[in-house]
Amino acid sequence: MHIHVLGACGTFMGGIALLARAAGHQVSGSDTHAYPPMSTLLAREGIAVLDGYDPAHLPPAPALVLIGNALSRGNPAVEAVLDRGLPYDSGPAWLAREILQGRWVLAVAGTHGKTSTTAMLAWILDYAGLEPGFLIGGEPLNFGVSARLGGGSFFVIEADEYDTAFFDKRAKFVHYHPRTLILNNLEYDHADIFPDLDAIITQFHHLLRTVPGNGQILVHAAAPALEQVLARGCWTPVQRFAAAGPWQIRLERPDAGAFAILEGGQERGRVTWNQAGVFNAENALAAILAARHAGVPVAVSCAALGGFQGVRRRLELRGVADGVAVYDDFAHHPTAIAATIAALRAKIGPARLVAVLEPRSNTMKMGVHRQQLADSLAGADAAYVYAPADLGWDAAAVLAGRARVFADLDALLATLRGDLQGGDQVLIMSNGGFGAIHARLLAALEARRPDRP
Repeated sequence: MHIHVLGACGTFMGGIALLARAAGHQVSGSDTHAYPPMSTLLAREGIAVLDGYDPAHLPPAPALVLIGNALSRGNPAVEAVLDRGLPYDSGPAWLAREILQGRWVLAVAGTHGKTSTTAMLAWILDYAGLEPGFLIGGEPLNFGVSARLGGGSFFVIEADEYDTAFFDKRAKFVHYHPRTLILNNLEYDHADIFPDLDAIITQFHHLLRTVPGNGQILVHAAAPALEQVLARGCWTPVQRFAAAGPWQIRLERPDAGAFAILEGGQERGRVTWNQAGVFNAENALAAILAARHAGVPVAVSCAALGGFQGVRRRLELRGVADGVAVYDDFAHHPTAIAATIAALRAKIGPARLVAVLEPRSNTMKMGVHRQQLADSLAGADAAYVYAPADLGWDAAAVLAGRARVFADLDALLATLRGDLQGGDQVLIMSNGGFGAIHARLLAALEARRPDRP
């Protein structure tokens, strides 16, 4: 069957394209403004992605068109699908019907940490020899792909609360019917589709209604909004972890490079790894408990995490030039921005930490979190923010005294080239490509070296 994926370079729909091809289908796709890691991953895997949404991309007519949730009525490809009567579906519905049916689904939901936790869980099950399938909203370095069918009965999925498609406004995750569910945290986000936090709580409760009574729900104990979700009704055993409850972590190094797993105050395992941040250690605990529900002993999970390499664009070191280290991270919500800065601070100690942010998400563009943004950058020694004219709010006024704001990317790069000093650690944060700023900054820093011709 020929399947054409509209929005193929999104992290989720790109994974759908990979799974469809692995299931034996001929797969093509369309997208605009593609950026790594999905654009390069699909190219590496041999899936052709056409630029733009020209209806001319559709002949010869595919047997099925899968439409990503970023596309709406009025999009020329969507209108062509409808006008020509082509069969179409959403990625989540196709995934549930064709891939997840009959499998033990382990889902990871929450405002923050989904991608990293899903990658950890998939790696643990793989290390344990369970050959899981997975779909992850990023590229886990242990696997080199964001999705695979797997050979066993387990499937690990990043469970996103964003809407499914223009014709199905339910959250994606209601399609997945997990037996094991991690709820990492819950805050207000996705202001373009949810009017308030209560609306998101409702969607999370819909997810709870799909978990069977013989399943398990793992809940971060320090997330008040998750307690509101549970209070609406729960029919599945709940295990709380992290800040309270019987399962906790004990950090043994400030950078969380070593921590112990505790049950009722008794040590049950120990992890030594190369990841940083308290939040990552808590993500690891969630993954360990989810794997335990699937039959993997805690000691095996701890050993697996010792070899966990992380996820591309999650505090990823992109390079060092003229003594300046440049990191890339996907953080785009104030809580995640602050946590990522804290994780890098724990890793680098007293070195100067320079934060560079592109507030690109729909929620950020709407200015919903603008008052929290200054505080989220407070852990950096210096902060620079790219605020183009279409941002929608006055970043220079809001961030006065906390960050230098630039409307022009070239001007931002030129300023960084002049300001950065040897030994600086630069953390670049965006949920998009950010104009290839990482590579451009490294090249600019390399070019200023005094030994360059």
